[in-house]
Amino acid sequence: MKQKVLLMGKSGSGKTSMRSIIFANYIARDTRRLGATIDVEHSHVRFLGDLVLNLWDCGGQELFMENYFASQRHHIFKNVAVLIYVFDVETRELEKDYHYYQSCLSSIAENSRDAKIFCLIHKMDLVPEDHRDQVFAEREAELRRRSVQMDVTCFRTSIWDETLYKAWSSIVVSLIPNVGNIQNNLNNFAKIMDADEVVLFERATFLVISHASDEKKRPRDPHRFEKISNIIKQFKLSCSKTSAQFQSMEVKNENFAAYIDTFTSNTYVMVILTDPTIPSATALYNVRHARKQFDEMESAVK
Repeated sequence: MKQKVLLMGKSGSGKTSMRSIIFANYIARDTRRLGATIDVEHSHVRFLGDLVLNLWDCGGQELFMENYFASQRHHIFKNVAVLIYVFDVETRELEKDYHYYQSCLSSIAENSRDAKIFCLIHKMDLVPEDHRDQVFAEREAELRRRSVQMDVTCFRTSIWDETLYKAWSSIVVSLIPNVGNIQNNLNNFAKIMDADEVVLFERATFLVISHASDEKKRPRDPHRFEKISNIIKQFKLSCSKTSAQFQSMEVKNENFAAYIDTFTSNTYVMVILTDPTIPSATALYNVRHARKQFDEMESAVK
């Protein structure tokens, strides 16, 4: 099953950098050597079984943008599952950015009425920390006003922290047809293991697919999943530079035990336990014996 994803925004907004970090294993500092996208760059990313993201990274120079809405309108905007529009939070041409965004919405309404719309307010690291909430709230409110009757989901993002993973995890999960079934089975798995938390990550990108938590023991940090995605992916890249392959990790202290292990052919699983009476061997045994069921669900993604 192919899902067409449009990545749009003005030139220099950071579209290609975020795509390279999520899907091409770049680290943030290496994106500085990336050049501007010319016209449209196509890439196909396999994600969970037969789900393939047909990603169209559209160059944001004015000539290209005008062509997208004129001569290429039907070609670009037909059969779109998701539109991601990236706004540079420090742009000096905000009204022009809004104009292009609304042109995208108009084209989507004509050609792909069921497409999901996501807006990323990007480069938020450039905004002073004590002003970020206000700046984001103002931009989000304005985008909702300009989106008229279309439903839009907004995220604040930066390539320098976990916010990029949070946004892209939410976007990709919206395309998984049986994510509810995966969630239910993950909840059952967590209860059987008496786990504080179980998190399912996509294997290549380490984006969060689903998680199950014990409400009474839920950790306080709301960004913990994305932080772990970021940390483990960087560790995986470090391993590859030494010709080593990351397979699993176990971290234990007097307060908790954390296990990260390969799960299905397309996922990793992380299990968090605070019960000191549960041996490591028992936890890993349960992970091994749950693989078959989750493999079958993954195969059902058509």
